[in-house]
Amino acid sequence: MADLSPIDLQKALSGMDYPTDKKHLVERARKNKADEKVVSRLDGLKQDRFDGPNEVQKAVFNE
Repeated sequence: MADLSPIDLQKALSGMDYPTDKKHLVERARKNKADEKVVSRLDGLKQDRFDGPNEVQKAVFNE
């Protein structure tokens, strides 16, 4: 997704505790007032469990 940068994703998930699931990623992004494109990208991920931020980043940018 070209209009979403890794920095946007990092800011959206600032303070996230891992492991976590997709629902909590979306909640954290909303709490951090992330752009709706970030929230919707996280909400649309196929994977549900994430062990760390690198795993989230791979899922967001490689799906």
